[in-house]
Amino acid sequence: MVEPDPVDPEPESSNLVGDDQKGKSKDWGVRTLKRTGRWLESKMPSRAVMAENRYLKPIAHRFLRSDLWRFTRRSVPRGVALGMLSAFLVPVGQIFVAAFLALPIRANVPIAALTTFITNPFTYPIWITAAYHLGKFALRVDALTDDQPLDEHIRGEFGIWLSWFVREAGATAFGFVLLAIIFASLGYVISSFGWRWWTARKWRRRVANNGLDSKSDGE
Repeated sequence: MVEPDPVDPEPESSNLVGDDQKGKSKDWGVRTLKRTGRWLESKMPSRAVMAENRYLKPIAHRFLRSDLWRFTRRSVPRGVALGMLSAFLVPVGQIFVAAFLALPIRANVPIAALTTFITNPFTYPIWITAAYHLGKFALRVDALTDDQPLDEHIRGEFGIWLSWFVREAGATAFGFVLLAIIFASLGYVISSFGWRWWTARKWRRRVANNGLDSKSDGE
């Protein structure tokens, strides 16, 4: 009687490949976060640079306090939110406004100043377009002016100009207000969770290193 050949166990190579891919993706994410952190740190304004800025010198006493340069779980999210508000609500001098308001809000000054660069000469056309469409959608200007144009109620050249301003410039300005609120809220929430994740990861690494050191000492 011929015995059947024994069935070979399923190879574990697929599991090893899957674990290897997960490890590589995790390492890639960690490397990306480290690179992003180094890039942000290199772009972050220093106290000396901001103190020597001729536009910021008059209010240097307001933002050079040491507590406004500490990275804490409260000051960092506040700095992100303040930078977003200043970036979208203030056409020029966003860093000046962010540094000036950092004291009463207790926000991190370098984070607030760095976040204002979300609006810059390269991205501003995109934000203007987004603000216009968002404001127009929120105000429903088209629905208001198609059936009963404002020119019928306000006569003269001033009325025509005002009608255009309400339709176009007013919608864009309101859109920037909405963008400021949305991005400030999202920035505050995301940076809060990001700060907690980063500190928890740092704490776990410290505990793991202490455990390895204690084991080596015991041996």
